[in-house]
Amino acid sequence: MGQLVKTDFDRLADVEIRENTESLRALMLKLYKRNPRELQKSTPDSPEKMVAWVIDGESQHHYKFSEINNLQGTEAIFLAFKSDYKGDRVLPFIVGIQTMLIKAHGGKSDFYFTDNIDPQSMYNVARNIEIAAWKLSNARDELGVLYLLTNESNDKDKNLSFEREFGKMIGRTDLYAIGLAEKSQRFISRVMQNITTALFLPF
Repeated sequence: MGQLVKTDFDRLADVEIRENTESLRALMLKLYKRNPRELQKSTPDSPEKMVAWVIDGESQHHYKFSEINNLQGTEAIFLAFKSDYKGDRVLPFIVGIQTMLIKAHGGKSDFYFTDNIDPQSMYNVARNIEIAAWKLSNARDELGVLYLLTNESNDKDKNLSFEREFGKMIGRTDLYAIGLAEKSQRFISRVMQNITTALFLPF
C-alpha cells in the first residue's frame, strides 16, 4: 500500500539511501578487517557483529554513541582523524557519513510524495563524501603513519575496493541530486574545491 503514495523520485530516494547504507556496511567491515585493533577498542565481538549492531540498530541507538561523545555528521568524521583521539576510529568515520546522509534526506530513510529533499544538500553531501574518502586515504599521525589502512597497492597486491565503494556512493548521491534539481527546477550551486584543502560543506 505504501507504494501507492510514492512517486518515482520517492522510490529512487529509497533505493539511493538503501544502497548507500549497504556501501557503508561493506566499508565498515573492510575497515575493521584491515584495522583489527580499532575493533578491539570497541568490542571483543566479530567485525560482522559490530557492523550489524551499528548499521541495523538505528532504532535502538539512533546513531548516538557515548564512545564518540554522541557526535554525528562532519564532527564525527573529524574525530576519526584527531591525533589525540584514542578510541575506535572506524566508528566515528562511518557514523559521520551515515548521519550526514540521513540528515540530507530530512532525517528519513523511507520517502513519500509529501517529503521534500533539498538537491543542494544532496550535492553537498556527495562532495563531503569525496573529502572524507580523501582524508581516509591520506590523513596521518605525527609519525607519518596512516590513521586507518584502506587500499593496498604494491608489487604483489592491488586492492582498490575502498576507492570503488566510495565512487559508487558519490555517483548515486550526485545522480539523485541532479535528478531532483531537474524535477523541482531548483538550481544547484556547484562548488569547485581543491580536495586536499577543502572544508566540509553544510548540508
